[in-house]
Amino acid sequence: MKRLNIKDYYKNMGILIDIEHPTDYEKYHHPSSINIPYDKLMLHYKTLLDKNKKYFIICNKGTKSRKAVSILEYYGYDVTQMSYE
Repeated sequence: MKRLNIKDYYKNMGILIDIEHPTDYEKYHHPSSINIPYDKLMLHYKTLLDKNKKYFIICNKGTKSRKAVSILEYYGYDVTQMSYE
């Protein structure tokens, strides 16, 4: 599993997806991120993601992003887990 600190992320690297619940996303998120809650991403990844693009997945604590990246990587997506630490 690829991991990267949010400080090392640049918008041209790929799409940054914050998988927090929308209310948590509104409280705090990286300005370049889009919000796709974890449950929605896991249920609809085939229609939401493109295997030809790079994705960077982040959440506040890292637990959900670790799970999401592991699953999406298994299905052949180019995903990297991001962390705030």
